[in-house]
Amino acid sequence: MKKQKAIQAIEQEGILLVYPIKNSPEPDSLWAHLWPRSKMVWEWDADADHKVSDLWLLKEELSRSGKVVYAKWYQNRATFFSQEAFVNMLAFQRSEAPLSPNSQVILEALEMDSPLSTKQLKEIADLQGRDMESTYNRAMKTLWQRLLIVAFGEVEDSSFPSTAVGASRTLFEPLWEQSLAISPEKAEAYLIKKLGVENKFWKFAKKIQATKT
Repeated sequence: MKKQKAIQAIEQEGILLVYPIKNSPEPDSLWAHLWPRSKMVWEWDADADHKVSDLWLLKEELSRSGKVVYAKWYQNRATFFSQEAFVNMLAFQRSEAPLSPNSQVILEALEMDSPLSTKQLKEIADLQGRDMESTYNRAMKTLWQRLLIVAFGEVEDSSFPSTAVGASRTLFEPLWEQSLAISPEKAEAYLIKKLGVENKFWKFAKKIQATKT
């Protein structure tokens, strides 16, 4: 029941965070659609509100459903896209700007084999260890923001499950191909109509685009 309601909310709004930022109504979140009268308290102990953990599990299920797309996009936070919004955002953000060597290595690995765990990606990119953590995060941030990678379930490769990551081109090939047929101008018109010119997701997309030119 919650899964279908979540998918409908994502398709209706186009883009949604998973959890609200400081319980603010903007940008919009899945939490606000599933529990509009409940304030979110980020706690995980025995007395914590089960809704926080329930949504965490739902997030993982939705990410591998193939019906919506999940990426750490808005301010590096968990973000869901409807398929149509994802296609148009890909088209809008399409860029010839080169990737860093680390980002390129990670993307090429994922285009050959997706999804992979954080541990696997760090090994492939030779970015293991605490000293390389910030370098790895920078490389991933670029890929997330350009929507060149997506999250697809979780992998048990440590004491805590890590996000399984895949190349958008590999895991969502039909959507990737659709995006190539849409001009950036047409994609921009769609996103403005769907989100609104003052929408924080739209403003974030423009900010990302500005940094690539």
